[in-house]
Amino acid sequence: MPIVRRTRADVNLSKVDWAKIARTSEKEIAAQIASDADTAPVFTEAELKRARRVVPPTSGRNVKSLRRRLGLSQQQFADRYGFSVETIRNYEQGHRQPVGPARVLLEVIASEPDAVTRALSRK
Repeated sequence: MPIVRRTRADVNLSKVDWAKIARTSEKEIAAQIASDADTAPVFTEAELKRARRVVPPTSGRNVKSLRRRLGLSQQQFADRYGFSVETIRNYEQGHRQPVGPARVLLEVIASEPDAVTRALSRK
């Protein structure tokens, strides 16, 4: 069966043969995936079972170097990105480590500071 590439906009969902899709077996789906290099799995099942999420820790030193790289004072950094200045001080002095959403925000700021500034300045 030839592969026809379409975007979601190209597909009229009212014309989809949902019954045919429902009858497709897992074996047929696996064969279709294996035959298409663009959708074939990159990892084997065994590799996926061994895989673990690895997120490098963000330390206070990283926060300080990020802030300095951006040329901002602690107060300016806190105001621009929605942190309290006390939080930035605690990160930089090693009293606390960024976790959860704060850690993610700092990673995004590190890679795309202008995008974060634009997103946060929209009203």
